[in-house]
Amino acid sequence: MEKEYGLIGRKLGHSFSAEFFNKKFHREGLNAHYSLFPLASISEFPELIKNHPRLMGLNVTIPYKEEIIPFLQEISEDAKEIGAVNVVKIEEREGEKYLKGFNTDCIGFKESLRPLLHKGIESALVLGTGGASKAVGYVLENFGIKPCFVSRKPSKGQLQYEDLTHDTIRENLLIVNTTPLGMYPQVDHSPLLPYHFISASHICYDLVYNPAVTLFMRKAAEQGATIKNGLEMLQLQALAAWKIWEKTR
Repeated sequence: MEKEYGLIGRKLGHSFSAEFFNKKFHREGLNAHYSLFPLASISEFPELIKNHPRLMGLNVTIPYKEEIIPFLQEISEDAKEIGAVNVVKIEEREGEKYLKGFNTDCIGFKESLRPLLHKGIESALVLGTGGASKAVGYVLENFGIKPCFVSRKPSKGQLQYEDLTHDTIRENLLIVNTTPLGMYPQVDHSPLLPYHFISASHICYDLVYNPAVTLFMRKAAEQGATIKNGLEMLQLQALAAWKIWEKTR
């Protein structure tokens, strides 16, 4: 029987996940297929599970990494601490579907960021406050780097884009974009930063990977910053997800 895996999110036209996994399945001779499941609302999730009885695992992307949690029977300790899920393992228990959530974004981000870090980085600007930002903040804290979250809307303990001064940019030598701004097909969008304050000492990491160089990255590179997109993070978190799906209890 062919096993089925997939990705849920609202808009999935940008995603490389199906290509990544289906190539892996073909290369390794696995009887499996990976599909994209765009959902207009997370309320459609139970119907998806019902209509796809061969589903063994799902990836979760914007904007459902937090909204998926009430639909799960269990979540891992990391996912619980982060407050977001990007991987769901689906099993049969006593004739019923049993769904457990995990977070592998933290694994992908941690291992892809590690080679870029230098001793001068004590705090970082994290652009966005969604599910991906929570995994980023979790990793940064584990590296001993203070995350400073930036939001479009006023919220206690968070900065707004209009608060980003020369001093703020200078004090945060790592800037991580966790928003979908600049993602295909809206490639002419970027976070509203004072890019002229960015320097060659900065690392500007964009979780977006399609296109390979976003407008955020291009503007940062013009100031001499080190830039990186989210493709390696995607690949690392996907491989971690596969280990979870294939691991027997």
